[in-house]
Amino acid sequence: MFFERPDSGELAILVHLNITQKVDANDPREFEELVLSAGGDPVAFLTGQRTVPDSRYFIGSGKLDELRSLVMHHQAGLVIFNHELSPSQERNIEKELQCRVLDRNGLILDIFAQRARTHEGKLQVELAQLEHMSTRLIRGWTHLERQKGGIGLRGPGETQLETDRRLLRARIKSIHKRLEKVRKQREQGRRSRSRAEIPTLSLVGYTNAGKSTLFNVVTDAGVYAKDQLFATLDPTMRRIELGNSGPAVLADTVGFISHLPHRLIEAFRATLEEAANADLLLHVIDVADEERARNIYQVNEVLEEIGANEIPQLLVYNKIDLMEDYSPRIDYDEQGKPCAVWLSAQNNLGVDLLFEAITALVAEKIFQASIRLEMSEGSLRARLYRHNAVLDERYQEDGSCEMDICLPEVDLIKLLAAENHSLDSLVCVDNHRNHDEPAVRTANRH
Repeated sequence: MFFERPDSGELAILVHLNITQKVDANDPREFEELVLSAGGDPVAFLTGQRTVPDSRYFIGSGKLDELRSLVMHHQAGLVIFNHELSPSQERNIEKELQCRVLDRNGLILDIFAQRARTHEGKLQVELAQLEHMSTRLIRGWTHLERQKGGIGLRGPGETQLETDRRLLRARIKSIHKRLEKVRKQREQGRRSRSRAEIPTLSLVGYTNAGKSTLFNVVTDAGVYAKDQLFATLDPTMRRIELGNSGPAVLADTVGFISHLPHRLIEAFRATLEEAANADLLLHVIDVADEERARNIYQVNEVLEEIGANEIPQLLVYNKIDLMEDYSPRIDYDEQGKPCAVWLSAQNNLGVDLLFEAITALVAEKIFQASIRLEMSEGSLRARLYRHNAVLDERYQEDGSCEMDICLPEVDLIKLLAAENHSLDSLVCVDNHRNHDEPAVRTANRH
């Protein structure tokens, strides 16, 4: 936008150093997948090891000479580091190599810029790019001094660099205002769903875990899904039906990655709030990934950063078709609640088990029991039928009736209040009891 840089193509030299002082290092295989996902063509991979990065070039002088030789040999126009470089390090390396230099954060930003489709997504990406660019403006104007003087050319005395920084600040402020409006609109939608007692489910997980494929299978939404990192940026929401539990809203969100740039988390906060305000998180995991334990940890770290770490999770182990001796199943915790589902979204294996597990977790707010109504409670009986809550009905010799009902507890409370009843006063019947025993008067909630 503001830079005058050497002409460059897509041939890329990749650089990865093992920094011995850094415990949680970036994965070089994932780095190469990121480059391919961005449309780059890696022609060489330079590796090395240092105790601490060089303050001027990040790599040492010997590696810099080796990198210069690789750039000249392959006629590469792009060098990408699997690390976060300071603005001065990027500028110094570009000056030495005479080609474009990109760090890991800049690479991820470029991928996000390619993937964004909606107006909101483009705003979020632009915000992250501008904030990243604001610290790197100086390299674009090193060939200029102060603005020229003369008739009609006298400015306010600013340097071109200061002018660009002022324009950037104004644009960033404008985008923040527009994203705040988006955030308020999303919050209004969440309040409406909350008033209607519609649970919200949010798909979260490491990038390329298969979230969008699963979303398409469950909702038939037809969103973009591909075997590449960050195929999804723009959130999509669809209504799904959970049998007797009623409707729910399922949201597909952006995938997470290790060391996700903080600027991206801030820029996509309006989108990530869908996960932070969900009733249940469906944590999709690529079961065939050797680094799945590390990926789970990274996702939980991001969830903690956005304040979603306390929300109940259902682990969804996807891609079991890539493993041997794995079949669809549900795992239960010590309380008998579903805690994990094993499935293959690509082959539509075990998706019915996912619905079963979700329904069991969401159905904690569903009232299902056998109740007894006296002859005088015909109005309540009629209301239950109008709500399609009656599963079965049996009349007794004394004129009373026993009804098997199932409906959301909040709807039942409203219905009983209209008839001057309360939930505690409802007579519930245990169908398996000895008929000489008295009827149970406590609600049986599942």
